[in-house]
This record gives sequence, C-alpha cells and structure tokens, in this order.
Amino acid sequence: MRFQTARPFDRNFGEAPPDIQGRVEKQLALLLANPRHPSLGLKRIRGANDVWELRVSRSYRITLQIAGDTYILRRLVPHDVLRQP
Repeated sequence: MRFQTARPFDRNFGEAPPDIQGRVEKQLALLLANPRHPSLGLKRIRGANDVWELRVSRSYRITLQIAGDTYILRRLVPHDVLRQP
C-alpha cells in the first residue's frame, strides 16, 4: 500500500501542532504495517460508504479513502468536525 494526499489534508497537516504531526506520521506507519491494529481505530464513517476514519489522538482524526493499493488521505481534523467528512 502507498499514500496519496489530497490538498485539504496537506493544508490541515501543515497547520497542525508539531505533536499532532508526529502522531500522524506514527499512525500512518502503523497503518502500513498493520491496518487492523487497535490503536488506529480504523472504521467506516457512517453514511459515507467509501470514507474511513483513523484515530490520531483523542481529539484528532484522519479521513481517508481506499482505492486499490492506495490510501487517499482526505483530511486531518478534530474529531467533532467529522460530522462533515
């Protein structure tokens, strides 16, 4: 698997605090190694068939899509924003 980033993700990542950026990198490495790891909390977003949510911290999440062998990283947002993925 490989990663592709959408512009909103790039912008969100650049604006995120340094500790969150570090956690993102750690979680993405873990996603490549073991997508079923419990700390990722990877799950489909209800009502959005092809959008998934991945836990970065208690308050930050990544939304992504899976297309073949590619994870498309859509957004990095506080958890409460996910009502509009």
